[in-house]
Amino acid sequence: MAKRPIYPFTAIVGQKQMKRALILNAIDARIGGVLIRGERGTGKSTAARALAALLPEMDVFTESPFNDDPEHPDTWSDVIRERAEAGETLHISPRKIPFIDLPVSATEDRVVGTLDIEKAIQKGERHFDPGVLAAANRGILYVDEVNLLDDHVVDLLLDSAAMGVNVVEREGISFSHPARFILIGTMNPEEGDLRPQLLDRFAFSVEVRGISDTAERMEIVQRHIAYESDSDGFKRYWAPEEKTLADRIMQARQAVDNVGYSKRDLFSIATLTSSLHIDGHRADIVILKGARANAAFEGRDRITREDILLAFELAIPHRLKRGPFTDAQVNMGEMSSKLDQVESEWGEGDDIEQSDEQSEEQSAKKKVLP
Repeated sequence: MAKRPIYPFTAIVGQKQMKRALILNAIDARIGGVLIRGERGTGKSTAARALAALLPEMDVFTESPFNDDPEHPDTWSDVIRERAEAGETLHISPRKIPFIDLPVSATEDRVVGTLDIEKAIQKGERHFDPGVLAAANRGILYVDEVNLLDDHVVDLLLDSAAMGVNVVEREGISFSHPARFILIGTMNPEEGDLRPQLLDRFAFSVEVRGISDTAERMEIVQRHIAYESDSDGFKRYWAPEEKTLADRIMQARQAVDNVGYSKRDLFSIATLTSSLHIDGHRADIVILKGARANAAFEGRDRITREDILLAFELAIPHRLKRGPFTDAQVNMGEMSSKLDQVESEWGEGDDIEQSDEQSEEQSAKKKVLP
């Protein structure tokens, strides 16, 4: 039976904040994932699956179940590294970006994979049975009802997302493979929340609600009926919009590491987070990464205050010690005013981390690239 086409990302009505959070993670998976909180029927899982369909195919070693990246030997799994060192010929082929759905009932072994100790002892062979983290490498790992998942398993997911590698050790035997993925968790707050320690580990958090605008609700119904009646035709209709967005994401992925920022930007971010008494420094790092990804998406080579504020709004609400998510949104006007004050106190310093000479050199390089 043929699969019905995935609902187009660009056809999703409203929910701009959720869509931007997903797009920024697609541009830079190092941001650290996104938690989407909201009632059922608000398009959370639809958006996550639609994002995967936007991403391009990737080159992998055909022989590897870990989606190893041929261009980055420093990230190769033990299997591929050993084969390469032995002089074996490794074949490269394109593979679709994986979208891995993790069930709430998943166990630790199912997530990280297992080492066959019996084979190791009896035959001296190291045999590893890949888990979910292996399948999700360089793709999207989706966890619906993440708040119902065992806390220990959530810890494992977040650790791997942050470190980019999965290491399994049993009885003195170890195996490692790359585990870089976009972690998307969805949940209904009415069914319980995540512990604060786990909430903080998600880079972004957005809250989605049913749309109240009459015209938008009408549009949602019309598009849903059109999709149900002729899903292939619906997908063809939205194909140009999908390609435009996919191309824009790809260009931003290539440009994000070249986006510059100044010490004043770092000062602004640090001042904003410290003024809210945010623990640790993860939020500051996430805001900078998010701001750079947004600047790249908007076609800029340096971050602006708008990029900082947008990343701030995605990275801070779930880290606040007091007040519900909605209170945090109300304070964004106050944060904008505070940012104005911080920037005026700093002055017009020209201390850009990426010098003008470097920027010009990179621009010149881009011009000669095909």
